[in-house]
Amino acid sequence: MLAKRIIPCLDIRDGKTVKGINFENVVDVGDPVELGAKYARDGADELVYLDITATHEGRKLFADLVRRIAGHLNIPFTVGGGINHVGDAEILLSAGADKVSINSSAVKDPGVIDRIAGGFGNQFVVVAIDAQYADDRWTVYVNGGRIPTEKELFSWAEEAQDRGAGEILFTSMNHDGTKNGYACEALRELSSTLSIPVIASGGAGKKEHFVEVFDRGCADAALAASIFHYNEIPIPELKSYLKQNNIIVR
Repeated sequence: MLAKRIIPCLDIRDGKTVKGINFENVVDVGDPVELGAKYARDGADELVYLDITATHEGRKLFADLVRRIAGHLNIPFTVGGGINHVGDAEILLSAGADKVSINSSAVKDPGVIDRIAGGFGNQFVVVAIDAQYADDRWTVYVNGGRIPTEKELFSWAEEAQDRGAGEILFTSMNHDGTKNGYACEALRELSSTLSIPVIASGGAGKKEHFVEVFDRGCADAALAASIFHYNEIPIPELKSYLKQNNIIVR
């Protein structure tokens, strides 16, 4: 069995790591290069950096930042946010990112998955999916979870895989920010349906939630943000706990 991965997620705005709720009350939580290096030292398996700056100038800052991160990091990192074309992916991969994450752009133009995977390889493409459960259906949302679409979680994840996604990063909007645990049933169904790795996002609040998401949810990796940024659960402590509970980690 492959080792389960622990992945801190860092939101980037204007070159700084920030944390907020629905992009409001945003506070600076540290330098993204220093924070990333700290997580690497602490035993994080990978990192995800999400650019939440919509301006062209912000995009240039982000590419420059990716070069700095690549120069200081010894673990893989994925970058996402505003990747709409193969050219956007090429800039970030050339700057040193190991993978790119695409979300809204893939929903609007699914062919972008084929084009990026065709140009660089499936292993470089993470398709992120934000979905909300209501009326017995997981509806896919875009634009940071603000706009519902016609797409349904499981069928869209399968299509993304068929088009060349190397991983699916699923965020349950129902669980995100609650700290009450991940969407284990949906994750289990995703994992049984797909042949590519599934990364769980949304709901981490205590160490037990990570055991649940790997055991019951069958996730390949678990992503979290604030619990790591505010040192609520130190990564070495979490990994030790997972090992005690017979979860294979690096």
